[in-house]
Amino acid sequence: MKAGDGIIAVHRPAAKQAAAKSESVMRNLLFAIVISLVVGACASAGSRLTDDQRLEIHRAHAGAPVRSFQNFGTLYSWTALGDSALTVWTRRHQAYLLELDGRCPDLDFSHTIGFSAQGGTVFAGMDSVVVLDRQNTSFPCRIREIRPVDTKAVENAERRARERSVH
Repeated sequence: MKAGDGIIAVHRPAAKQAAAKSESVMRNLLFAIVISLVVGACASAGSRLTDDQRLEIHRAHAGAPVRSFQNFGTLYSWTALGDSALTVWTRRHQAYLLELDGRCPDLDFSHTIGFSAQGGTVFAGMDSVVVLDRQNTSFPCRIREIRPVDTKAVENAERRARERSVH
């Protein structure tokens, strides 16, 4: 072969320099990724509200106690607020804060709840939230008080509280 035949000769020192440079770039990239994951994890952990904070917000934006609410078998959503209170949404913007007589086992871990109510009306003092655990064992927890919730005010207050906890 003659010089100029289109073959590029790479000397070993240049190849080692290129490999070292590539290794350095990869190390810096990996470091940047790890730092961004740690910072992101800290930010998201700081923005999560505790059950006590959320319960305080829901109580602050709940109206006067009512005797009952209508539930015809399907809830729009629900959220446990610790082990003795929860908010249930019967529609997207219609919710009720339910304060229970005492601690309700597995309420804050359950994926499924129901009500002891018959005929679609849930009454404070008479009916219970029924919590189903993983083995489909039910725990009835008596409803002490029902209060309608201003859902938009709760959403705004929770958002503001999360923003404050990040900064």
